[in-house]
Amino acid sequence: MTGPAAPDSPRRGRRPRINAELRNEERVKPLELFFDLVFVLAFTQCTALMANMPTWEGLAQGMLVLAVLWWAWVGYAWLTSVVDPEEGGVRIAMFAAMAGLLIVALCVPEAFGDRALPFAIAYGLVRAGQIALFLIAGRGDSNLRHSIVGLGVSSAIGVGLLVGAAFVDGPVQYALWILAIVVDFGGPAFFGADGWKLVPAHFAERHNLIIILALGESIVAFSVGAEVALSAEVYVAAVLGIGIAAALWWIYFDVVALVTERRLVMAEEGRVRNELARDSYSFLHFPMVAGIVLTALGLEEALPHLDDPLHVESAFALFGGVAIYLLAHVAMRWRNAHTVSRTRLGAAVLLLVLWPVGTEMSALASLVVVNVVLWPMIAWEHAHYGDGRYRLRHGLEVDSPGPPSSA
Repeated sequence: MTGPAAPDSPRRGRRPRINAELRNEERVKPLELFFDLVFVLAFTQCTALMANMPTWEGLAQGMLVLAVLWWAWVGYAWLTSVVDPEEGGVRIAMFAAMAGLLIVALCVPEAFGDRALPFAIAYGLVRAGQIALFLIAGRGDSNLRHSIVGLGVSSAIGVGLLVGAAFVDGPVQYALWILAIVVDFGGPAFFGADGWKLVPAHFAERHNLIIILALGESIVAFSVGAEVALSAEVYVAAVLGIGIAAALWWIYFDVVALVTERRLVMAEEGRVRNELARDSYSFLHFPMVAGIVLTALGLEEALPHLDDPLHVESAFALFGGVAIYLLAHVAMRWRNAHTVSRTRLGAAVLLLVLWPVGTEMSALASLVVVNVVLWPMIAWEHAHYGDGRYRLRHGLEVDSPGPPSSA
């Protein structure tokens, strides 16, 4: 926004106020981006957890922790559509949440071990602060308060299960974590989406930025693996690693991010828009982020051993991570347009087929293969989106809000 807020601006004031007008021109504020930066550390810690335990169990732990962290972030993404994070006491509450999230992130490497209880307690406090701000913002709106109470119930159950998981280990601990995630993710679906409010363009931009942060973490993870003697081979690997990260960026931001935001803005206000936001962003952006984090692990594991084949888990992280990312795009295309992106589905299947091959060839060759799968797909899509892509990217009128169904 430019200039001071108008007297009736939905997010102005010393106390949180409900955003009743859904002003699409409101964009992400500096404090929100500052808040999101905590998740760079959280993503890095998830990658570190899996790198320190490069087994199927380690990958499972990393993904479970990432799911819990993701849902905490999602709650604050919805929250900042109904409150101005930079006004009054909300600013202090956001800083407090950042401190709590930092403690959560620091506990991630031992979230299933010695730091399980501090992790659960800090996470619970972060979620409690979110619910409290929601309740203050929802005063006078019975529909919103109903949705908030439902979210509070599912959040409390989820946090309680995580606390309980801190006192057990083995299969029981994993079962409690999985149940906590199912309950927490399922809360908004079970209690309905009618009462929620959001600013569509602002909400979409928050998710665009978290994808950027996740991609940035993949580059950070790659640099962590770069503690090796520099050679021509390492330089080539660095270029190939950037090639993969750039491909993932292109796949999302060239068209998908624009189409998804457009659909959200055009959706009927209320339940229809809220369910679209919940499904396309809160749910389906998680496997995108998970795929990026897994890919980051694969890149980190590849660089120190470029001449050697990847272990089966590391090969899955590299090939499977990119495949999961693509499959999330396929699912989102189906949710929004009820069409299937055959190119992305085919590329995902091809990567999963090639995953075992990654355990037979050198890590450097695996980086080449992933690039060879992604960039021809991007080139084909670029050519076939044609005029629709150009008009969409330049803000011109388009016949439909998405790319050709044949893509």
